[in-house]
Amino acid sequence: MDFQFNSDSNIEGTSEMADRVETRVRERLARFESRLTRIAVHVRDIDGATDGPDGVEASIEARPAGGQPVAASDRAGEPEAAANGALKKLVARLDSEFGKMDRVRR
Repeated sequence: MDFQFNSDSNIEGTSEMADRVETRVRERLARFESRLTRIAVHVRDIDGATDGPDGVEASIEARPAGGQPVAASDRAGEPEAAANGALKKLVARLDSEFGKMDRVRR
C-alpha cells in the first residue's frame, strides 16, 4: 500500500508529521492493507491567519484494488487531529464498503 502525504503552503507539513500520520494510518488500516493500493492524505489550512478551532481540514482517500476511491475528511484546530478525525470516518466507510462487497460475493 503506497502512502502519500501532502500539505498546503500554510501548514508546516514536516517529515516528522508525515511519519506520525503515516504510522497512525497504517495501524488503523492494517486489516484492509491487502485490499488497498494507495492512501493519500491532504492537509490544508481553511481559515488562513484566523486560526479558529476548526481551521485545518484533512482529507484521506483510499484506493481499493479494482474499485472506486473512498474518501473522508474532517476539520480540527491541528493537522494531526484533523487527520485522526478523517481516519476514523474512513475506517467506518471502508468497513461498510468492504462489508457490502463481501456479502455480495457470498
